[in-house]
Amino acid sequence: MLLRVNMKEGKITDEQLNNELQRIGGRALTSHVVSQEVNPNCDPLSGENKIIFAVGPFAGTNLTCSGRLSIGAKSPLTGGIKESNAGGTTGHKIARLGYRGIIVEEKPEKGLYNLVIDKDGARLEDAEECRGMNNYELSEKLLQKYPGSALITIGSAGEKELSTACIANLDMDDNPSRMNGRGGLGAVMGTKGLKAIIVNDEGCEREKLTEEYKNWVKELNKVVKEAPTTPTYRDYGTPAMVDVTNALGGLPTYNFSRGKFSEADKINGEYLRDIIEKRGGDGSPSHPCMPGCIIRCSNIYPDEKGETIVAPLEYETIGLLGSNLGIGDLDKIAHLNYICNDVGVDTIEVGAAIGVMMDEDVCEFGDYEKAKELLQEIDKGSLIGRIIGSGALTTGQVFGSKRIPTVKGQSFAAYDPRSIKGLGVTYATSPMGADHTAGNTVRANVDHKDPEPQIDLSKKSQLLSTAIDALGICLFTVGGLGANQKSLVEALNARLGGEKSEEYLRELGEKILLLEKEFNNKAGYSEGADRLPHYMYEEVNPDSNVSFDVDSKKLDEFFDK
Repeated sequence: MLLRVNMKEGKITDEQLNNELQRIGGRALTSHVVSQEVNPNCDPLSGENKIIFAVGPFAGTNLTCSGRLSIGAKSPLTGGIKESNAGGTTGHKIARLGYRGIIVEEKPEKGLYNLVIDKDGARLEDAEECRGMNNYELSEKLLQKYPGSALITIGSAGEKELSTACIANLDMDDNPSRMNGRGGLGAVMGTKGLKAIIVNDEGCEREKLTEEYKNWVKELNKVVKEAPTTPTYRDYGTPAMVDVTNALGGLPTYNFSRGKFSEADKINGEYLRDIIEKRGGDGSPSHPCMPGCIIRCSNIYPDEKGETIVAPLEYETIGLLGSNLGIGDLDKIAHLNYICNDVGVDTIEVGAAIGVMMDEDVCEFGDYEKAKELLQEIDKGSLIGRIIGSGALTTGQVFGSKRIPTVKGQSFAAYDPRSIKGLGVTYATSPMGADHTAGNTVRANVDHKDPEPQIDLSKKSQLLSTAIDALGICLFTVGGLGANQKSLVEALNARLGGEKSEEYLRELGEKILLLEKEFNNKAGYSEGADRLPHYMYEEVNPDSNVSFDVDSKKLDEFFDK
């Protein structure tokens, strides 16, 4: 079923999924609803926009890493279609209540509300007492009233409708730290007058699964557990990527002016693990972000007393709030991460925005105290806080920068596209903007500086990543499931019925990408939208000795069949 919530009328209805929608979820469902129900030319912060929360068809079952939550809308950051997904406890609970997705539309004339969903149905409750609260205080307050619930929340940035605002979900320890981070979707949730969604599946009757499906789950869980990438993710988490990108000259450093950081050995996965194990206490180098996760790539990062600073500390944050700002201290990066989580802003986007400011000599690279102060200004709602909270492109334009690392208004993730050119193609061509999860190529066995194989490499990665997002599964399972796509489709057939072939995932990915591309075209994207910023073609990265030189004509033809 779908749950539809009209914030203007206060009306909540259940809708049956039609035949077309029964087999899809996640990104496929969010993009379908946006493309069918949202005017491409609408103001993203108007009542015409809709925000969709969707889970995949495997959610609520024991298939590992299958409880991702996709959130979609027209983005206030990119002006195009957007999907952002996250782990946490929310996805499985939504599914166990019988829902594939939640559509929130219109906006109230006044007021702030919480949406409560449980076995007795769904209802809107007044949330004025929560106004102005940030995510950690808000979650603690809501869990006292709704114990055992999963929460979807926004901080003050979402209430202020800032285009870097993200949406928080609880992790397994009830920390609001699993972020639907990219695209400013927290601002869309804020403009709907929605402070939190409380999801409680207590007392729900568990779905009876077929023996065939259970057997496929056992097989696929074994495949993921034995995948060659799983031990690295488990032992070092995403921060293991610091050494990989630094070696390639692709670690964002000093506003993407370099690709290697002199203090990389102080912020990498091995160093992070050593600190966590040495400090003990609350710390843990391996931690699941959702029920049933086998990979356990998350972490809990403690201070010297063993008390949690933030959980988790991820590679993207280390790259954008660390090396990109010239900060080589994990404690400092962790504290910046906590502020972002609490206020509810994307660490990637605000890290890129502050990097642009440092590049323009507004403050110095490496100045942790100034970076901390700037992030706190977002919560205060000051002029400089609102500028940074509007993202890297706006920040760069205000300060007259010629080096703004964005595509379609969204900042690069923590990979320099000149050194990892397949990802540069993904940044340029993805309907999502510069998003590493849209089709990451960094682990491919190719010469990343050679422009020739990158179009095909990116296309293959984007098709698979899009399909995996549609199934509501974590992308880190691809190390095992990517080579077992036939088994994954057979599990889907056992789950939903039907006889889809191995080609289904490629076809699904292609269908979604074309749908998203069409929406963006209608929203006014020009022919030149699928490009990196101009300076990336002219400026050589001194640590890889290359600029971005993939043929622009091939970028324009990316979606041609």
